[in-house]
Amino acid sequence: MPQPDVRVEPVAAMPDERISAGEQVFEAWRKRLGALLTLPLFFLTYFLCSNLRPEGRTLAAILAAVTTLWVSEVIPLPVSALVGAVLCVALGVVPQEPGKSPAAVVLAHFADPIIFVFIGGFMLARAMTIHGLDRRIALGFLSIPWIGSSPARTMMGLGLVTAVISMWVSNSATTAMMLPIAAGILQALHAVRVTQGLASNSSDPGSWPFATGMMLMVAFSASIGGIGTPVGSPPNLIGIGLIRSATGEEISFFRWMMVAVPLLLVMGPVLFALLYLLHPATKEPDRIVPDRNDGTVRLTIRDPVAGPGGHLLDYIRRERNRLGPWTWGQFNTVMAFGVAVTLWVTPGILHLPWLAASGWGQWMSVRLPESIVAICAAILLFLLPVNLSRWEFTLTWPDAVKIDWGTILLFGGGLTLGSLMFKTGVAEAMGRTLTAYLGVSSLWTLTGLSIAMAIIMSEAASNTASANMIIPVVIAIAQAAGVSPLPPALGACLGASFGFMLPVSTPPNAIVYGSGLVPLPKMIRAGILLDLAGFFIIWGGLYLLHQVLQLV
Repeated sequence: MPQPDVRVEPVAAMPDERISAGEQVFEAWRKRLGALLTLPLFFLTYFLCSNLRPEGRTLAAILAAVTTLWVSEVIPLPVSALVGAVLCVALGVVPQEPGKSPAAVVLAHFADPIIFVFIGGFMLARAMTIHGLDRRIALGFLSIPWIGSSPARTMMGLGLVTAVISMWVSNSATTAMMLPIAAGILQALHAVRVTQGLASNSSDPGSWPFATGMMLMVAFSASIGGIGTPVGSPPNLIGIGLIRSATGEEISFFRWMMVAVPLLLVMGPVLFALLYLLHPATKEPDRIVPDRNDGTVRLTIRDPVAGPGGHLLDYIRRERNRLGPWTWGQFNTVMAFGVAVTLWVTPGILHLPWLAASGWGQWMSVRLPESIVAICAAILLFLLPVNLSRWEFTLTWPDAVKIDWGTILLFGGGLTLGSLMFKTGVAEAMGRTLTAYLGVSSLWTLTGLSIAMAIIMSEAASNTASANMIIPVVIAIAQAAGVSPLPPALGACLGASFGFMLPVSTPPNAIVYGSGLVPLPKMIRAGILLDLAGFFIIWGGLYLLHQVLQLV
């Protein structure tokens, strides 16, 4: 029988005071340069783009200023997006549309249907976090004997469960939730190493290379898992919205997963192999110890994974048992989540060739689009009770309003600027200029270039800002080159989530770096290798999916 609901506040990210002095200096200079360059770049771009129409010339200047604000984060990213929207109206950039004021045209993008997919998805994720459903899923999976009885398999399982949760919950929230689980596992392993004489009680668990690998596994798998579904990471829905706005191409929830999940299935094992090779659990110095039988001295390899399995598994099971029985809040969240996923995926399945004749797929696409499904699932959370006698329901409005409204505003502002780029001719001009300058005419050369641009940009700016900046540009280049814009746009969209090198690259990186267990050189080393692997996996995956399944 389910127990009364117990609410669990999400685990907060690690405090900023653990960020190194070098990182603080870098952040300070980044903001100062952004503050100094924003206005000069606005006017410089305005004078250099004299060949454009007046509204296009002004929009190009606005884009230069907003891009500078996004990269430098002088002001919060959502505020930068709002600044762009305000300037577009105030400076007369918006083309006239019958019956609509410029403000109505611009602000309509903040109510795009995809915005409501964000809102519904964020509320589902909020309910999962509040009721501890994500933690229950994680500990339940790790308590499987085969997974939790070995440090290597625990690392693999930790990455797998983090990626799966991150497909539905924000990357930052997933990392913040999984970090204490990983830290507890490391403490249990550290206790075993102490009993084996491989560490002292006073030694820092972070001195063990495997600890660094575990922390990086949490951060990197959260970023990788985010590409798996449209709601997994903001760049996904941003890409879908910009592609639809610029090309009219609709990418359904099911179609996205058909493209992204195969890439995720390849990237996951590569991530585990890379991190475990760089940070193995058995990497300990050989020790000279006397043999007790005959007094001779022999070389002995002390292996910290020789006997921690039972101890580690006991720890994971104890943590799981502390959660107690399932609560009504967890049951209700699973129900609402199941309804959402079923209705998101079913239309795509019904559109498959052997089921398309039934007409049900078309009916569901029209009557139950993804935005309406997301809203319905969110409404369910307010209707399913956890305690009727006290009139308590699965999600309360004070809890619901704590979702990430900043990302929603950032998406609306990015969609506004992306749409106006095509309406004012800025995108076309950029496409022609860059095509001539770069000499890019092949579809797959352009796709590779777009992936590389997105990965590099996401190392310095947020993945959301990177997607907003790069996707309209690569669509314009593709259209100017006369090739399909879909593979380059998807490549940029996916690449924007693959910034692994620095703490500032993604919130998951910053969170685990703040734990104090990840030296910056080791994050850079693993991040560079994973950036390279991600580039080839995305490019090769899109190429195969285009050639074999015609999905892109």
